[in-house]
Amino acid sequence: MKIDDYELLLKLNEIGTVRGTAKAVLISQPAVTQRLKYIEEYFGESIFIRTSKSLVLTPAGEMILEHARNVIEQEEAIKSSLAQSSGEVQGTLSIACSSLVSQRFLPAILGEYTHAFPKVTIDLVTGISEDIKREHKNYHVCIIRGEKLKETVSQPLFEDPLYIFDTEPFPDNQLKERPLISFKSDDSMHELVDNWLYYHQGQIKPIKMISVDQIETCKQLMKQGLGMAVLPKSVSDSMMDEYPHVPLLLDNQPVTRDTWVCYQEGVRSLPQVDQFLSALLGKEFL
Repeated sequence: MKIDDYELLLKLNEIGTVRGTAKAVLISQPAVTQRLKYIEEYFGESIFIRTSKSLVLTPAGEMILEHARNVIEQEEAIKSSLAQSSGEVQGTLSIACSSLVSQRFLPAILGEYTHAFPKVTIDLVTGISEDIKREHKNYHVCIIRGEKLKETVSQPLFEDPLYIFDTEPFPDNQLKERPLISFKSDDSMHELVDNWLYYHQGQIKPIKMISVDQIETCKQLMKQGLGMAVLPKSVSDSMMDEYPHVPLLLDNQPVTRDTWVCYQEGVRSLPQVDQFLSALLGKEFL
């Protein structure tokens, strides 16, 4: 059995279908089926029951999946120990990153990092900060938006002021009634917006909500005049001169979406992690 085989089992269990797993790992569906058949023959047990909707673990499969997790954890541990003892920057760097940061800032940072340290393998997961927080112990470094992780070492990266944009002006001393377009984010982002709207209900009143999955879709719908959109400065610099907007203020203070880098105590003893954190913390974002 190879490490890749154990990783495939975990991915099959996570996604739940052969087709979806094949797409995620970038190999053909027949190849995934063949490898699963080999693994089941190796252990002499069926690992999954194939239903019409998804793969379901058998009792033997649950034991084998637990073994797979242990094998992968031990593999990563020995790689990290070897990298630490050699003094050379190598091994695996696992990062979980907020979608916005991964789209806007991370590519350039990782480009410079991998150029400087080509022997480091990057293991990157992106998504909503709330999801990352739940799984934060699975990664060396987490880059999240909103509230910091209290049980980790958390360092601020930047404050991201929020603005409300529209194709129509924001009149003084007059109620503005327009649809509000929102994008998929974690609860803390929606709470910031809802709280600001509550204190400004005499100036702005959303007449209906339009919800989309991506921030870029939200921007494009706003630009087409479908409604207002609350956007962070990090993704709206080019829009400041083109569209009417007002900053979100409470008590004359800007409402911001804070970004943090979080990691477990002691993880900087790994050279690949320490070098990445140094590069990240030395970056000027806004």
